[in-house]
Amino acid sequence: MSSRVRLWVLATGGLGVAVLFVLACWELPAFGGSWHPYGARAVHAALDRHTANTVSSVNFDQRAFDTLGEESILFGSVVGTVVLLRQTREENRLPPESARVASSVRRYALLALPVTLLIGLYVIAHGQLSPGGGFQGGVVVATALHLLYIAVDYRALERIRPVGMYEVADAAGEAAYLLVGAAALVTGAAFLTNFLPYGTFNTLSSGGTVPLLNAAIGVEVACGVVVLLARFLDQAVEIEGAERDDEAEAGT
Repeated sequence: MSSRVRLWVLATGGLGVAVLFVLACWELPAFGGSWHPYGARAVHAALDRHTANTVSSVNFDQRAFDTLGEESILFGSVVGTVVLLRQTREENRLPPESARVASSVRRYALLALPVTLLIGLYVIAHGQLSPGGGFQGGVVVATALHLLYIAVDYRALERIRPVGMYEVADAAGEAAYLLVGAAALVTGAAFLTNFLPYGTFNTLSSGGTVPLLNAAIGVEVACGVVVLLARFLDQAVEIEGAERDDEAEAGT
């Protein structure tokens, strides 16, 4: 194919995409107007299914299948990181050395750890009621655990962070989302349909399957972030340890 033909194919494809884009946006609400049909439908669907947080209703009910894709991206990233940064036979992992931490940093980090952890769990548990949810709360929970690394040292973090258990919990969170979606098939509904009773509006048990999917996301995100940070931190420890060995050999 000549360059001229390739340019014509590119121009034709670009023109087709431009036409489709214009047609798709032709009847969109005017910017700054009072007519918002999509937002109104999302709010109506959320209230109809007793979910106070419309964003969570969209994420875990109205477009729950898309959220499964987003969760799977994170899960795939964790799996890829574990495979790429695994310890090989040529690598000798040395125990990390203790580092002196300023008393003020230690004090405030230890005070912030339980508060941050509680906030993260609260954000996950109330995802269907208030701003936040499994994605945001999961990151907060993972961050809270690593405040121990800042307050004490890396060895203290390792004591509360058995990476193998977090890897299993990460996979369990991903599997739980799929199982809740598959459970809808048993009732004769489509995959990830909100098939459970909607409960009492504005309570923790409201929203049908929304709190279950939100909790599964919270577990997967929290454990996934912990595993990611663990692999990167372990790799940094190994590299630093190798540099110390090279310096010692050069000195002798």
